[in-house]
Amino acid sequence: MDKLFETVIVRPPGKNYSKCISTNPQKKTVSLKLAIKQHREYVKVLRENNINVIELPPLDNYPDGVFIQDTAIIGLKSKIAVISRFGEEKRRGEEISIRKFLEGMNFQIKNIKPPGTLEGGDVLVTDQKIVFIGESQRTNREGINQFAQYFPNFKIIKIPITRIFHLLSGISYLGNKIMAISPHLVNPKYFESFKLITIPSDESYANNMLHIGDKKVLIPLGYSKTREKLIREGFKPIEVDVSEYWKCDGGITCLNLPLYRPL
Repeated sequence: MDKLFETVIVRPPGKNYSKCISTNPQKKTVSLKLAIKQHREYVKVLRENNINVIELPPLDNYPDGVFIQDTAIIGLKSKIAVISRFGEEKRRGEEISIRKFLEGMNFQIKNIKPPGTLEGGDVLVTDQKIVFIGESQRTNREGINQFAQYFPNFKIIKIPITRIFHLLSGISYLGNKIMAISPHLVNPKYFESFKLITIPSDESYANNMLHIGDKKVLIPLGYSKTREKLIREGFKPIEVDVSEYWKCDGGITCLNLPLYRPL
């Protein structure tokens, strides 16, 4: 299976985006106007590469609402949608409109219940009947165990995460049993059956990348070592400017919610 997904859900940043939760010292320079422009370009690139994009309205009361990936994990094959319970309490509520939208699409809704927490950015789906989930500041063991009950036919592998908020900031699945990994952020021992492409440590932000099929990979603009390394490995990197999302501790994958074909 070359494509993990053919359809994604997105939502543009809301008017309070500059109040995002962020540890980035550049947060105070966030430009909503530029963020909106970058989001439009991101959506345009996805559509130009045969990804169906469903765009929902912004959530003005939730500054991090643009990072829609965290709200749910959607299985297209099973028609099951697992609705997240945010570990970051300030973000709780973002998932409500997603739940309603997915109910309207006739998905069977499953909820992560207290004391479980699980955010989509910690869930790495593959086409190998394996899902890797980061046990992190935002996703706990109880949340992972609940997720595993909803997908009993998949092997669920827990990975302890301490140096990043979400697993997908340190590893990405590129299809054909290939991973891009930042080994100083994510322990490679969990991926022994996969080919690993090591991302340079000084470009670890670029590890938050998105494989969209046909060897095409969206990567953030300005990471030339990562770009060249992917080209050498036979991939076709497509650079997109996400500077205003970097400032809010977000990246390429955070901006879309995929409908995963294998799940």
